[in-house]
Amino acid sequence: MNRSILFVIAFILFLHGCTTDVPQTGIQEVRGVWITNVDSEILFDQQSIEDGVAFLAERGFNIIFPVVWNKGYTLYPSDVMVSYFGEEFRIDPLFAEQGRDPLREIIAAARKHNIDVMPWFEFGFAASYRDNGGHIIAAYPHWAARDNAGALLEKNGFEWMNAFHHEVQDFMLALIREVCENYDIDGVQGDDRLPALPSEGGYSEYTRELYYNEAGTYPPNDSREPEWLQWKADKLTGFGGRLYKMVKEIDPGLIVSMSPSIYPWAKEEYLQDWPEWIRRGQVDIIHPQCYRYDIDSYKQTVVDVAWYAGLETRNGERYIDTDPIVVAPGVLIKVGDRYNGPEYVKEAVRFNRRHGMQGEVYFFYEGLDEKNDHLADTLYHYFYNQPALLPY
Repeated sequence: MNRSILFVIAFILFLHGCTTDVPQTGIQEVRGVWITNVDSEILFDQQSIEDGVAFLAERGFNIIFPVVWNKGYTLYPSDVMVSYFGEEFRIDPLFAEQGRDPLREIIAAARKHNIDVMPWFEFGFAASYRDNGGHIIAAYPHWAARDNAGALLEKNGFEWMNAFHHEVQDFMLALIREVCENYDIDGVQGDDRLPALPSEGGYSEYTRELYYNEAGTYPPNDSREPEWLQWKADKLTGFGGRLYKMVKEIDPGLIVSMSPSIYPWAKEEYLQDWPEWIRRGQVDIIHPQCYRYDIDSYKQTVVDVAWYAGLETRNGERYIDTDPIVVAPGVLIKVGDRYNGPEYVKEAVRFNRRHGMQGEVYFFYEGLDEKNDHLADTLYHYFYNQPALLPY
């Protein structure tokens, strides 16, 4: 074989090696999916994790958000939980019985496929679900959030810790620090419960005194009185700033990603003033939960997100005047037995592209398979068949 042919073969092999792991298409977008431990089987054994991550990689996904904090338990072995609650709370009881660390397993699987991992602190400041505060409030009753009748703050079945209390904030930051320092992750993920608190809250003795010391008066009985509501939202925005600063001090390369509810409902109901988070530069990726069952409602929600995130103008004005960040709407594909299928999702993705969105994040993994008309295959065929770098 002559030297010219050998050179050509060697060059082709070199190019193949260069393109195995690094996308060469120039596409930059988020192709993400939530991985839960509720109504989902993927986390319950290591082989399911490996098969599931491979399934996502083969269909063009590049980032996953696995749950690590749910129902008052971590889904990884936590020294922080032991220090606060005792050895029996080191990890979710199911995984304690199995002797597994599902977070470590999912990271290992993702690294084989160049998929980023951002652990999701799903429960956020919630203490329990229909359990009167559970073991968290039983151990620390002064952590309880209170409504204006003095009762444990409850909304939609969730009972809440007092997100304004410095001990509660320090506890949550300790969990996040633990994951950032002990695992090979790419960032951390908050949601509609982190940072968040139902706006009906704020009436614990601790919070009442805090407000009095700053405002010179006790909180009004109307939990949504504008100045009082703004004060509470600002406190949670301040916590978000502490979280962001801590993560970047641990590793400047780690991403802080947030998935709040839709604005302004997010602020009015859960004190999530996320346009202010963007304005203050304390979030890197935001994917608001544009969870709608009809496509027209989804489109209108995306238009609103583009406005509130500063991506688009209205009448020549911007809602916030700051450099745009990565915005990738949350797309609902499964809740219980209800699905948004391929035709809905195709139209949603096309609409996202027309409005400057940098990808999508799907809720949740179990909505991608044959029970939803093989949605992941449809996404790969129409949109994700070329590799993509993440835009950050």
